[in-house]
Amino acid sequence: MKKNFLDARELEHPKPLEEAIKTLRELDEDSYFYMIHRKNPIPLVNLAKEQNFKIISHQESENLWHILVAKNGDIELEEFLCLSKMDSH
Repeated sequence: MKKNFLDARELEHPKPLEEAIKTLRELDEDSYFYMIHRKNPIPLVNLAKEQNFKIISHQESENLWHILVAKNGDIELEEFLCLSKMDSH
């Protein structure tokens, strides 16, 4: 499984959304997108849902959100969330 990673905590609007959209267009059935952000990116969450992507948006702390998106609905994003959170510390 290929992880496409973006740490958007230091990026200014609209760069995180632009980068995320670009990455989502390139996702295939064997990859997922993992983004760390300082807030919940509501426009990205809504866009992903509208496009029938599977998405998890998880708040770890006040300024730390983990967002995972997959084109393949069979991918267990919850498993990757746990692994990704361990890798980001």
